Amino acid sequence: MGEERSLPSELGSVRIADEVVSIIAGLAATEIDGVAGMSGGIAGGIAEALGKKNFSKGVKVDVGEEEAAVDLFLIVRFGSRIPDVAWAVQENVKKAIENMTGLKVVRVNVHVQGVNFPQQPKAEDDILK
Repeated sequence: MGEERSLPSELGSVRIADEVVSIIAGLAATEIDGVAGMSGGIAGGIAEALGKKNFSKGVKVDVGEEEAAVDLFLIVRFGSRIPDVAWAVQENVKKAIENMTGLKVVRVNVHVQGVNFPQQPKAEDDILK
């Protein structure tokens, strides 16, 4: 299930799997207004939007003994100001990982993979109403 990192303790060791850091990052990212979801990457040139149940998707972490670096692949909502959303995501992810794991986050890279447009009612839906 991925790498685990040990944190020193007088009573024994505490192990945090990389997957746990990924889930924390994914949850923190999707809390931000303007984030429509995570992107599973580009497969065949198409970004796959993922639901909120699999929070480690769209997240890549590089975790060392005391530090972590994160790459997030996001889909933003149409109309959101992308730089503001990215900054808020960076801050929230950094804070969540540092508070929950004790690791120092050295970098949070945000990769905007797509834009989610609001659903437009189809012309036939208007006729049926």
